[in-house]
Amino acid sequence: MPDPAVPPTPPVPLAALLAREDLGLRQIAGPADPSAVVHWAHTSEMADPYPYLLGGELLLTAGVHIQEAAGSGTYFDDYVSRVVAAGGAALGFGVAPVHDTVPRALVAACDFYELPLIEVPPRTTFSAVARAVWQLMAQARHAELRRVTEAQQSLAAAASRPDPVPSVLRQLAQRVGGWAVLYGPDGVEVAAAGRLVGTAARAALTGLTEVVRPSGPGTPTSASHATAGVHLAAYSLGAGHGFVLGLAAPQRDPGDHTIASVAAVLLSLLTGEHQSGSGAARSSALVRLLLGAPAEDVAPLLGGERWVVVHARPDTLAAPDPVAASALGAALGSPLVDVAREVVRVLLPADPEPAPQPGWTLGVSAVAGPREWAAADVQAGRALARARATRAGLVRYGARPALTDLVPETDAEAHARALLARFDATPALTETLRTWLSLHGSWDRTAVALDVHRNTVRQRIAKCAALLEADLDDPDVRMELWFALRRP
Repeated sequence: MPDPAVPPTPPVPLAALLAREDLGLRQIAGPADPSAVVHWAHTSEMADPYPYLLGGELLLTAGVHIQEAAGSGTYFDDYVSRVVAAGGAALGFGVAPVHDTVPRALVAACDFYELPLIEVPPRTTFSAVARAVWQLMAQARHAELRRVTEAQQSLAAAASRPDPVPSVLRQLAQRVGGWAVLYGPDGVEVAAAGRLVGTAARAALTGLTEVVRPSGPGTPTSASHATAGVHLAAYSLGAGHGFVLGLAAPQRDPGDHTIASVAAVLLSLLTGEHQSGSGAARSSALVRLLLGAPAEDVAPLLGGERWVVVHARPDTLAAPDPVAASALGAALGSPLVDVAREVVRVLLPADPEPAPQPGWTLGVSAVAGPREWAAADVQAGRALARARATRAGLVRYGARPALTDLVPETDAEAHARALLARFDATPALTETLRTWLSLHGSWDRTAVALDVHRNTVRQRIAKCAALLEADLDDPDVRMELWFALRRP
């Protein structure tokens, strides 16, 4: 039998559908399995519904397709075997208007092929049965969401305890009713909680962790397996550090993967602090900076001399929260994360280069040393503005040699200050002009990048032209302004 396609909603226990007094359904054949579930309801009067079933259906029929002499041949055996082969969960037979009773040969065939056969009384329409299935699905979905939400809250509370790693494992094990274990980079169990599993399942889980342990490009971040009645799952933690979360439970309920994923994110953040004393090194670097040490002196404590700054905004309208920001930092490979209003800023080593992240728009600065961190921060902001305006997932700041390399730095800065001095009192004009020029004079894309109305952009650009007493349509004027505006 093929594996039934699973819809995004939880399945409905067949027993719950039979318990609905308003429907009056009655099982008259097939095994009385309390674990039997229905994924959806489908009505068909075809003699062979196999090509039109996805699997997991409660197939409803009034027997219109049944031939008069069907009971004396193999018709019912062929029909039921095809429903079972298609993965049908149960068969509902409507008594009326075609048949007064359920054919005995159909009852016998369902018993033989172990397909639950449900008698649908004349007063109950197939639409009512289908509606009941959807109602039960909605109730199950609501219960699942509530369970996941409560689990997320309890895991977050556990992560804030004095012993966060064991607390998160205990809470996860309790929520899934199984055993949760944290494996170190060397494959040794660091901490565990919950009900112990057998030796065979434990060995299988240890083997499963090797599937997700970082070994190069294409390594999966999660894997699952079932053995000896135990459901196993493994989740890789962090950005290639080698910690793995293992989970073993007697059953796999809807929402368990989401709950385990939340625990994996929290454990990624917690285990990241234990990597070669990196958490202590970052604290030391912060203290030295606050006490006046130059950035280039503390950079070695953070792990390198070549850096980039990334500015990121979520693709959703919601402002980024600290957990989402930390997860982004982990994905990029750096714990140096700052949530500033609607933008997340990440400072990370230049190698390897940052990659696009699903659900985020990124602006990446040019490679910079510690002395240029402030300038790189400005560059990342400009790259993010361009990425949002062009609807690109990631834009890198262009820092190749250009005209600026032909002019001495002091002369270039003096010229920029003199040209842009009239904008000192209104920084919004400077930023609008910079964005407008970077987007080739596009009113609409500039408005998107700055989160303002396009008429506001027009008004600001007109004011810039008036203050400069220059024609901004002149390419020479634009080039000179762009040269000045690129000074950090």
